[in-house]
Amino acid sequence: MKAITNKKVSIAIIGGTGLEELFKSSYAVNVGTPYGFSYEISICEIQNKTVVFLPRHGRKHDVPPHKINYRANMYALYKLGVERIIATNAVGAINLNFKPGDLVIPHDLIDFTKQRHLTFYDEAPVTHIDVTEPYCPEIRKILIEKSKEIGVVHDQAVYVCTEGPRFETPAEIRMFRTLGCDVVGMTGVPEAILARELGICYATLCFVSNMAAGIANKLTYEEVSEVSKIVMPKIRKIILESIVSLPETKSCQCSLSVKLGKKS
Repeated sequence: MKAITNKKVSIAIIGGTGLEELFKSSYAVNVGTPYGFSYEISICEIQNKTVVFLPRHGRKHDVPPHKINYRANMYALYKLGVERIIATNAVGAINLNFKPGDLVIPHDLIDFTKQRHLTFYDEAPVTHIDVTEPYCPEIRKILIEKSKEIGVVHDQAVYVCTEGPRFETPAEIRMFRTLGCDVVGMTGVPEAILARELGICYATLCFVSNMAAGIANKLTYEEVSEVSKIVMPKIRKIILESIVSLPETKSCQCSLSVKLGKKS
């Protein structure tokens, strides 16, 4: 543990089933936080960079999206010294130009969750975080470049997050399309917001696992899993190449939001 964590841990990957094999030789640890213990975090070396992997739903994928302890997970990464996060999400396509298997790099989001802890700032000082750009432009640029080398990628998309664990109704999907949403998922919020509050750069690499309700036939978890198995090798390749391509010095403004948002 000490031999690894004494090195600078600046990059984290948040994802689910299929990414674990990137971290086969890693050391795993649970990190205590004011919000509880994080899920098991793997720490390993990739291309001479110390990288951590956090399975969003737990190591056994047994935590539903509305029950994930997002604050503990994100604060644990912060304690480890993480400065950049690349997340992955399976999403349903609302935009009819998006198809299963397509890659998506969202540029904006809409929050339709209902009962999650959305902030670290429940007490003074009153803090209003700027999320004009909810996803780090520097990480997004690299993800887009690497994704375009692999397959079909949509580099402009609005991600809407719902509470889950159920899939959305056709009426909800029609509403989201009217609002300008392109893809729908259940885990992108509050991750992106909490990362911004901690001054951590965050962007996500999504893959379309299915067409949303009312567009295709009935939705099943098996359908999502099958597309995931096909797309995951591409996801792993993009993540590895993006890790290598991240510059040592950040040029974005993500970490400034906290300083500018606190009321004096």
